[in-house]
Amino acid sequence: MCNALGIVNFPGSNVKVKGMSDYRPIAAFSFLGRYRMVDFPISNMTNSEIEEIQIYLKNRPRSVFSHVGTGRHYNINSKRGGISILYGENSPESEFYNTDIASFKANIRTIEKSNKDYVIIAPSHMLYSLNYDTVLKAHVESGADVSVVYKAVDNAKTHYHDCNTLLLNKQKGVLSIEKNRGNYKSRNISMDTYVLSKKLFVELIDEALKTSSLFWFTDILNEKCEELDIRGYQYRGYLAAITDLASFYEANMDLLNREVAEDLFKEEWPIYTRTNDSSPTKYTTDAKVRKCIISNGCCIEGEIENSVIGRGCIIKKGAVVKNSVICPNTIVGEGVYLNHVVVDKEVTISKVKNVQGMFEAPAYVRKGDRI
Repeated sequence: MCNALGIVNFPGSNVKVKGMSDYRPIAAFSFLGRYRMVDFPISNMTNSEIEEIQIYLKNRPRSVFSHVGTGRHYNINSKRGGISILYGENSPESEFYNTDIASFKANIRTIEKSNKDYVIIAPSHMLYSLNYDTVLKAHVESGADVSVVYKAVDNAKTHYHDCNTLLLNKQKGVLSIEKNRGNYKSRNISMDTYVLSKKLFVELIDEALKTSSLFWFTDILNEKCEELDIRGYQYRGYLAAITDLASFYEANMDLLNREVAEDLFKEEWPIYTRTNDSSPTKYTTDAKVRKCIISNGCCIEGEIENSVIGRGCIIKKGAVVKNSVICPNTIVGEGVYLNHVVVDKEVTISKVKNVQGMFEAPAYVRKGDRI
């Protein structure tokens, strides 16, 4: 059993997936047709034998509540642990005041009540597979005050924009934390995943509030780089950061590649999600499907290529869907052509026969729309 309280944190204001974020937090985004984004950090925690988990939300909690439920489908031992969904009071003055520090402070008693000695914080907008117990052991052995998980990349000019980056010394000590503005090819991308003692975590929350009402947890860490021993822990697997619609689309497209998918979905490291009892997908004799991920409960009569299709979708005869992400319970009508499109859930596309975007700028069809 991992001696840590797991915290799934919400992202900062730099993360905004236009359109999809209007209806739910990133934690509740549908991903690869059958998962939600929150499934990945929770599964990492439960696979690491973290049995006490808190999920923090900034707004619109309903969809996360309905998906997570009691947390039983995440293989949590409810007798010794549990899962809680928490959020702070939204500031009426300004959205800027709704920081993670404010939410942590509003729920400080639930943090202090935990009998765990350490805290592991993971974001809801990043996808990766990582054993947190291994990171915790490395943190304890290093004697560091805080460990920050990062990935060294050589495509920072075109990817991971507005993600935090770490400036490290030769001993992997963190000298500063700054935003990736796309100015350099090689960067150490912070995965916004932190390991520290619960005692220090509580102290940093109070210190952040004394320093600035607008501070996020990353800000107080950056402020303390010279005072605390903050060290980087390098991760080498697959990482996707969902910071805008293009990165959400690209991550779904990435995982159509079997080799990439096997780096995230490992047999010994399952990603749990809420399941339902819908029927298997039906394919008619007219259906043509190539290189796709198609969830259960669908009816496929048309042509689909290089796409992700969510649960309960209907692709009618003569429809063509290419290079697209179709969220659950969507109907694509006869003769409709979609290419490089993200279609939100419960949409019907029938009257407009041609919707196209680009890989770098996919078109978006909003939730529940009729076009």
